[in-house]
Amino acid sequence: MGKWDLDEKKVTGLRVRLLEWYKRSHRDLPWRHTRDPYAIWVSEIMLQQTRVAAVIDRYTAFMARFPTLHLLALATEDDVLAQWSGLGYYRRARMLHKAAQFVVAHNNGNLPVTAAELRLLPGIGAYTAAAIASIAHGEPVAVVDGNVERVLCRLEGWKEGSARLRRKIEKLAGELVDPKHSGDFNQAIMELGATLCLPRNPQCLVCPVAADCKTQGEHKTAPRSPMVSREVAHALSLRTRRRAGNLREEVLLEQRPASLSVMPGLWELPALIDSAVPEEDLRLTVRHAIMQVNYIVRIRTVAEGEIEALTVAGAQRRWVPLDDAPAMPLTGLARKVLTRLHLLSAAPRQRLPRSRVET
Repeated sequence: MGKWDLDEKKVTGLRVRLLEWYKRSHRDLPWRHTRDPYAIWVSEIMLQQTRVAAVIDRYTAFMARFPTLHLLALATEDDVLAQWSGLGYYRRARMLHKAAQFVVAHNNGNLPVTAAELRLLPGIGAYTAAAIASIAHGEPVAVVDGNVERVLCRLEGWKEGSARLRRKIEKLAGELVDPKHSGDFNQAIMELGATLCLPRNPQCLVCPVAADCKTQGEHKTAPRSPMVSREVAHALSLRTRRRAGNLREEVLLEQRPASLSVMPGLWELPALIDSAVPEEDLRLTVRHAIMQVNYIVRIRTVAEGEIEALTVAGAQRRWVPLDDAPAMPLTGLARKVLTRLHLLSAAPRQRLPRSRVET
């Protein structure tokens, strides 16, 4: 690894080629049009363990609802979770909200400037702190996410996996970061890993730093844990009631207990006792992945009078007008199901073919 800190010309050449490639080829993403540390913070938290394509719309909607850190701090947790719905890993949203409240209470609503100070806030680790500090303020600190780690391992011909190697990667990242253009450099190396230096079939022929790469292709990595498949079923129960003189359609939702480690407090469709659903009652089948589990989810039409007999008891339940449901902190699965059945949109509602399977 010493070749980098001993060869200033080599390091400079890599920086120049990477920055020129980034300026020419980077994706046009909404959070790249600002140096506002709050906006950059929101984007970085959303992007953790989440595909860019899934983040773009949620980021735009979130920033429209909470354009400033003060407005985020003043919001209720339910409102924040509702805007986060669909991104998963809801602890990120809760920690973002708590950190915003802390900053308003203790720092006059101003995010700290340095990476070291940012790391003191709830939910901000080394990567996020470095990203905010370098992109918003130009601090010459390196970011190391999964994409950066893969790029650096291939440059040096290292195998990923050990804690000792992690320290070597962080050291190399610190040596390579451009002190004058740290924000753009960090975004460039992340972009390289996301678009060219891919886990499978890397695009080495068009890589701007291929000349410095010892690997030139895929490298050995630790095997990933296999995905597990499970079958579950949920009840879709609708009714019509008169409210304030108007007929409104309602859906039955239940709240996940606060004691759960996954998605506590969010609202979902009631779980059925039996995951096997009779064909005549099957409304929809969807696939839904959460971490290492692929769920095959069957949605059964259940009349109001059959709820107690067919569903798992114990959770708090509420009949919710469909017009109000989009603003609730729904689980990603509940939002997916209700959206695909046209129950959360202004589009005409349509009963889907019973045999249809969506992903």
